[in-house]
Formats: sequence, C-alpha cells, structure tokens
Amino acid sequence: MKKQTRSILQELSSIAPNKDTHHLIEATANNIINSSINLFELIYRTYDEQTANELERKFFNSIRASDPRKFKRGIQRINEAQQQEDK
Repeated sequence: MKKQTRSILQELSSIAPNKDTHHLIEATANNIINSSINLFELIYRTYDEQTANELERKFFNSIRASDPRKFKRGIQRINEAQQQEDK
C-alpha cells in the first residue's frame, strides 16, 4: 500500500485554526481604515488644505464608484498642475 504524502500547505492549513469570515472582515476593515488614516495624514502634510480636501473627496468618490482610477487621475492632475507652476 502506497503511503499518501501531503504538501506543506495542507499540513499548515490543518494545523492553523480556521478563522470565520466575520473575523476576516473585521481584520481587513481595521487594516484598511488605519491605512486610510495614515494616507490622509500624509496628504494633509504634503498638500495645501484645499488640495488635500479635494483629494480626500476624490478618494471617497473612488471607493463609492469602485473605480480606483478616479483617485489616480485626480492626483495626477494636481501633480501636473504643480509641476507647471514650478516651471
């Protein structure tokens, strides 16, 4: 009779306790919220208040619309405008 072998990942998953979906959602949300707070602190340190408020609004609109490109386009426009001012 051939002995069945298991992969390391199978062994680890059988050892580690299975976490329920609620715990995963809570942990992920906590990480996202903390990262967002850090992002806003950086934005407000980097840009003037009016620009930072606009970026904050674009960030939330991007999430609402499920379109990360909205925030990316907004920040690119702001950075391009600042580069034009610096010339």
